[in-house]
Amino acid sequence: MTTPFSHRPGSDDRAAPPPGCPAHGLDISGMGLGPNGVRRLYGPEAEKDPMGLYEKLRAEHGPVAPVLLQGDVPAWLVLGHSENLHVTRTPSQFSRDSRRWRALHDGTAPPDHPLAPIFTWQPICVFADGAEHERLRGAVTDSIGRIDHRGVRRYINRHSNRLVNDFCRDGRADLVSRFAEHLPMMVMAQIIGMPEEYSERLVQAARDMIKGTETANESNEYVMSVLRRLVTRRRAVPEDDFATWLTEHPAGLSDDEVSQHLRLVLIAAYETTANLIANVLRMVLTDPRFRARLSGGHMTLPEAVEQTLWDEPPFTSIFGRWAVGDTELGGQRIKAGDALIVGIAAANVDPVVRPEPSASMRGNRAHLAFSGGPHECPGQDIGRAIADTGVDALLMRLPDVQLAVEEHELRYRGALMSRQLLELPVTFAPRPPQDVTVPPSEAVVVPPPREWRVASPPPGAVPGERPMPVPADTAGATEAASARTATSAEAGAAPGASAVVPTAVPTAVDPGPAPGAATDSASVPASSAIPRQHTDSAPVRAWRFVTRWWKG
Repeated sequence: MTTPFSHRPGSDDRAAPPPGCPAHGLDISGMGLGPNGVRRLYGPEAEKDPMGLYEKLRAEHGPVAPVLLQGDVPAWLVLGHSENLHVTRTPSQFSRDSRRWRALHDGTAPPDHPLAPIFTWQPICVFADGAEHERLRGAVTDSIGRIDHRGVRRYINRHSNRLVNDFCRDGRADLVSRFAEHLPMMVMAQIIGMPEEYSERLVQAARDMIKGTETANESNEYVMSVLRRLVTRRRAVPEDDFATWLTEHPAGLSDDEVSQHLRLVLIAAYETTANLIANVLRMVLTDPRFRARLSGGHMTLPEAVEQTLWDEPPFTSIFGRWAVGDTELGGQRIKAGDALIVGIAAANVDPVVRPEPSASMRGNRAHLAFSGGPHECPGQDIGRAIADTGVDALLMRLPDVQLAVEEHELRYRGALMSRQLLELPVTFAPRPPQDVTVPPSEAVVVPPPREWRVASPPPGAVPGERPMPVPADTAGATEAASARTATSAEAGAAPGASAVVPTAVPTAVDPGPAPGAATDSASVPASSAIPRQHTDSAPVRAWRFVTRWWKG
């Protein structure tokens, strides 16, 4: 537990270490330790191994630990699962109003602090409690409720395939910089109503502004300028998009409130989803059991996403909550005005709820990846949809994708709120681009390998069963299909094209054009677009079933 001389966020004094303390008189600036031996949540140790740091803090202090933010600003990191739930669910004790923070009043956290874009009070629901929170949050929640989820999945699938088209010919790619970082911004720009504003600069500004970098304030201003222009346009010319719904909501949000909430939704959805996509792909590529369960049908992609939310949550922590009055939490004395950090990643591996960190959490959604209580993320289902639909689209296009480096060579960048995978280099067989305007249901599907093929026996294959005659009106079509099948099997299929695997039963289904091939629907006869199907009459089918059952 915390020693009596430890520096605490709520302490009125700055007691020095007692004589004989190992830290006394030593330069510990490069050891992840600040004044009086309090651990820093920034610097090399925190960036390299945040989970290891959390476990050190848990062992030293229990479920709530004193830590230092950039500039050695004191705060409390909440590590326990139940303690985090209490903090997020009890706004009467732990407020979201950052104006309560004593560090702002005594100058410890200046206005130009690297984390200022995160903690500076703004007229948005994130910094409000009570009735004002309900008014602002209601506008956001109602507007999110108007989003067409089926339409969003179409956007996700289309944008995913556009991104894959950009590198599918190369045979190699970095799935972070060329897929995970761009897909969420493309989709969110579409939802909010500013697809024309999507750019590399917007992507990088969104990533930069919550990292606590020297350019975070500049990136924040760029994003806000884009959103202010959007609000001005939507006040003048409404459209069917998220920005318009906020401007027209009965809550009567001002232009500044609309702009701030657009930024909140854009950045929160973008950062969490970009990290989530990268983490899901990394787990699929590096954990053989994970990929085997996924490809074998024992795990769906939504389940894979949930497992990743337990193991690698997109936000490792959320800053902050501020103590309304003096209280106690996890054995620590918290003073009024102290800052607290919701420790999402630490809570997800709390031994109280998860004794074995490597255990599967399938079917369990008790993780804190989206926080909890009144401020729980209202757009989490959109984030889940972008992640599982996007990853599914990529794996469908590149089923043979493999990691191009050893897992231990992967590099990360840590920050207060997230741990970002910098690169995910992969290799795969080069493929031609696909037409992204074709609906997913009409895309060419490559049949499974021959040994996986399950086919019904042909007529006459069952002893004692007489083959059924083929009607004259379909005999020609059947013979032609058989000829096409034989020719295709002899000639071989082009790379990326669908090939018909010959079986004992000739099929009349046309394999269709190769991916990316132009198709003029006007020149295709109806009979080839939708092949005529021939089935036996109901009495014949019934008699066949009885015969097969009788003969075993």
